[in-house]
Amino acid sequence: MKLTEEERDILGSVERGEWKTVPDFAKEKRRYETAARATLRKDKRVNIRMTERDLLRFQKKAAEEGLPYQTLISSLLHKYINGRTLQQD
Repeated sequence: MKLTEEERDILGSVERGEWKTVPDFAKEKRRYETAARATLRKDKRVNIRMTERDLLRFQKKAAEEGLPYQTLISSLLHKYINGRTLQQD
């Protein structure tokens, strides 16, 4: 099986023993599952207007990431309102 560079880096890290067991793994797993369910729950619809150029750029980026463009836009908005976006120049 051919691994990507990132996969080889991760495998090497595991083989070097750099990974540590998470204390109380079951509790942490439940916490992340709950967060994932809340993130995926979409109960409100929003319509926005944007330039065709911006929409095409969102669609291109989403295709590169392998996800629907609406999901990308929603994710970026979520990160922005939670102060977790990075500025790009």
